[in-house]
Amino acid sequence: MNSINFKRLALTPVLGLAVMLGAAGVADAQQRGERHERHQDRQQSQQDRGQQRQQQQPERQAQQQQRQAERQQWEQQRQTQQQQQAQQQQWRQQQQQQRNAQQQQWQQQRQEQMRQAQQQRDVQQRQWQQQQQQTQQQQRWEQQRQQQERWNQQQQQNRAQQRQAEQQQRVWQQQQQQQRVYQQRGDQRQWSSQQAQQIQQQRWSQYRQHIDQDQRIALERERLLQQQRRQAQGRYQQRYLERLRQDQLRLQSARYYDSGPYNYRYYRGGQYYETSQYGADMLRQAINNGYDQGYQAGLANRQDGWNFDYQDAFPYQDATYGYNGYYVELSDYSYYFREGFQRGYEDGYYNRFQYGRYSNGGYSILGTILSQILNLQSY
Repeated sequence: MNSINFKRLALTPVLGLAVMLGAAGVADAQQRGERHERHQDRQQSQQDRGQQRQQQQPERQAQQQQRQAERQQWEQQRQTQQQQQAQQQQWRQQQQQQRNAQQQQWQQQRQEQMRQAQQQRDVQQRQWQQQQQQTQQQQRWEQQRQQQERWNQQQQQNRAQQRQAEQQQRVWQQQQQQQRVYQQRGDQRQWSSQQAQQIQQQRWSQYRQHIDQDQRIALERERLLQQQRRQAQGRYQQRYLERLRQDQLRLQSARYYDSGPYNYRYYRGGQYYETSQYGADMLRQAINNGYDQGYQAGLANRQDGWNFDYQDAFPYQDATYGYNGYYVELSDYSYYFREGFQRGYEDGYYNRFQYGRYSNGGYSILGTILSQILNLQSY
């Protein structure tokens, strides 16, 4: 019994193994069958796809040809569009060039119009300026003419006063001659110091009138120099007027001294005149003062670049600087002052020392020239 059971137990694994092997074989067979079916299915599917591809090949070729035709058509359209765009771009460039050319032409025309307008304005401005300058010049000429007329009137008055002074001088010469006759006769009562003082008072009054007239002329001359922009001559005239004021202050406190005997004579204007030692010194001083002032006036006109004209200078017209109202007539003093002034002006204007020299801070005439001008004779 036990052996039977033992056999049964031994057969059980074998049977199990056999069953398992059988089952495995069946499963393997099934799998091989399934794989074969799948392989056949794949082959059939491939055959079907191959047939489909063969069937679809003409269609795909037709589609491809259609696509190629479409691409060619699109490419042609694209090229046509590009050509059109290029043509449009060229047209736009031509239009832009035309607009630029028109704009440039318009700007050139506008600039030319502006230039012509500016030239016209410049011409009008120059014409206006010329008119203004002509008007101003005419005004200056008119002012100068009026001033010249006033100066001529003043000169006429001065000449009239000079003639009057010369007449007084002749009267005084006659009185002097009469005095010498009386002195020779021993009758000195006809000539007194009171008569001499009366003559000096007449000279002083004449000098004061001359100064008052010259002050008005000096103001007009000062305005004229400012208009002519003669700065150096204006400064010199101011210095001259200041010296005249100092002369007036000095003469207010001056005292008259007897001139003494008339022991000199000089020749002027076709006639001999007599004077004392004081009178001779006064005439020498007149020439020296004239030379000094003339040199400064000529130098000032040279600095201003003005033309040579010594008679236009106010000191030459005035000719009273340094006069003290005594010993000689104002007309004689002014005559010799102008003689020195003319020579000093020439030296100053031409920057030379032909008639004088510079010494001690001033200009003085040479002694030989002074003697030639004055030609004093003592007796």
